[in-house]
Amino acid sequence: MTENTNTPQDTTPEETTSLQDQAKWYVIHVQTGHEGRVRAALEQRVKSLGVEDQIFDIVIPTREIVVVKKGKKTNATEKVFPGYILVRMVLDDNSWLVVRTTEGVTGFVGAGLKPTPITEKEVNAIMRFVQQEQPKFKAKFSVGEAVKITEGPFTDFLGTIEAIDDERGKVRVLVSIFDRETPVELDFLQVAKL
Repeated sequence: MTENTNTPQDTTPEETTSLQDQAKWYVIHVQTGHEGRVRAALEQRVKSLGVEDQIFDIVIPTREIVVVKKGKKTNATEKVFPGYILVRMVLDDNSWLVVRTTEGVTGFVGAGLKPTPITEKEVNAIMRFVQQEQPKFKAKFSVGEAVKITEGPFTDFLGTIEAIDDERGKVRVLVSIFDRETPVELDFLQVAKL
């Protein structure tokens, strides 16, 4: 790592643009569940320590999903990589220290002690994934799980989940009708765990 001798007052707008072009994306590991608090703390430290010319973007990859809880669909935000934050920065001893000593940061992702940047291709793939328009359903079911049907013509029947279609919010349940297993496709809202 090289040491940056420029202070924010010494950096011209042209040099800042040049530094932004040199910036790479790094992944930092943080305490799971505290990503928002760590991002806020890091943003505050970047401003107070005057390293805006070295640390440019701090991103928690999230996406919108539809969650089925207690028989109701609700919109929720899901962290794509719980416990991780992406930071676009010019890495040197000073910027490394600012990030590394922020409360809640447990370290950089990389080989040994050296932070390893991720490629633009990886960053673009992550950004495309989090910007997918169609919301995903998220249900707490698993294949082979016993469920009770709560709505429709098979209300109060018991069955076993054979397949889950998260895209469409559907499950295929094997229901015993006349001593024969019959697959029935149902909405997540039409079944409940036993």
